[in-house]
Amino acid sequence: MGHASEFSLSTRLLLRGYRWRRVDPVPWTPLDKPLSACRLALVSSAGFVLPWQEPFDDGQRGGDVSFREIPADAAVSDLHETHRSDAFDHTGLGRDPNLAFPLERARELVAMGRIAGLTAHHLSFMGSITAPGRLVRDTAPQAAQRLVADGADIALLVPV
Repeated sequence: MGHASEFSLSTRLLLRGYRWRRVDPVPWTPLDKPLSACRLALVSSAGFVLPWQEPFDDGQRGGDVSFREIPADAAVSDLHETHRSDAFDHTGLGRDPNLAFPLERARELVAMGRIAGLTAHHLSFMGSITAPGRLVRDTAPQAAQRLVADGADIALLVPV
């Protein structure tokens, strides 16, 4: 785990003054079947896009709250990380996108019978959303509807 002193002065000041949101009570739905019978959707905040997709807008005030659909059959090597934060080293994500979008690991879980399958699409968001109101109000319900329409039983959120 890192230490706050590793961040730039501007990031430390942002973190010190940021009004963190509390979610209380935490929304929770108990799983009503074994994992081996579940279809998994991946949701990452690493800002991954495929070559033909529009990049996230890193200049949007408060953060780009849109999402990109990543097809289940996408080649992980085609994923391009566009996360705007300078608060972490992006090198690892460039070398292995599975670190923040573990699509190949999920395929392995399917092959081993640990999960029943993957949804047809997975979701990629931009991280570092400093003004999450639009994300919570508008985008999150759309994303949840997309996952439900794809038959997701479970979702793995990989925050960056």
